[in-house]
Amino acid sequence: MKMYEKAPAKINLMLDVLSKRPDGFHEVEMIMTMVDLADRLELSELKRDSIIISSQAGYIPLDEKNLAFQAARLIKDRYNVKSGVHIHLDKRIPVAAGLAGGSSDAAATLRGLNRLWRLGIPAQELQELGAELGSDVPFCVTGGTALATGRGERLTPIPSPPQCWVVLAKPPINVSTAEVYGRVRANSIAVHPSASRMQAAIEAGDFAAVCAGLGNVLEDVTLKLHPEVQQLKEAMVKLGADGVLMSGSGPTVFGLVSKQSKVARIYNGLRGFCKEVYAVRSLS
Repeated sequence: MKMYEKAPAKINLMLDVLSKRPDGFHEVEMIMTMVDLADRLELSELKRDSIIISSQAGYIPLDEKNLAFQAARLIKDRYNVKSGVHIHLDKRIPVAAGLAGGSSDAAATLRGLNRLWRLGIPAQELQELGAELGSDVPFCVTGGTALATGRGERLTPIPSPPQCWVVLAKPPINVSTAEVYGRVRANSIAVHPSASRMQAAIEAGDFAAVCAGLGNVLEDVTLKLHPEVQQLKEAMVKLGADGVLMSGSGPTVFGLVSKQSKVARIYNGLRGFCKEVYAVRSLS
């Protein structure tokens, strides 16, 4: 038996860091949504008790370092499943990009194995399992659009933002999320983006207000470490994107675009800066 799962990328419409927690994580406030750039997973049941990961991408780990592997092992151990699984990852989301590709793969693995092995695990329980794997995994389990608090695992679903095009561009660098968060000083952040303002703009269906409310306090850290991310942002603004922001800890920059007529110009212009450019739709 085989199961297929889609693992979409996420972007942060706003990301604020409120404080450093005693457990080493940061207290955050984020509004996240998903876009139509996705990895695809094929999950095949094995009679032998093993987990096998394969992929056409030659640049990702295929062992216990892979979050999909960790998700499979977690669900096997927690629910005493003796069957094995072969997971093939068709990678489309750039890695180490601030788009939660690995987290979305882990979430898709939890969903897929829940169906493959007929475990009947409720969505809330899958989210709790996901929180053991990473802060973005609970959101990726259910997708949609949500306000995330705590370290990112406490989710409040909200309506989808107005439909638009999303142009994503990842410069040829990798950014360490741990390093970026390690350099954040919450008490010295001068300007905090507003979750309530962004949520109100989304609920009103006001695309211009969504663009005006974009904000990510991690930009200050990543842009100092990698000036090319700032150059990419400036290029995207000059090319005509309606709203521009770095997603997560970076280095991917996204532009929200209301008119399809602008998309090709922005896409082609950004290809002069980096090879990894994608023009996709937001997911409702």
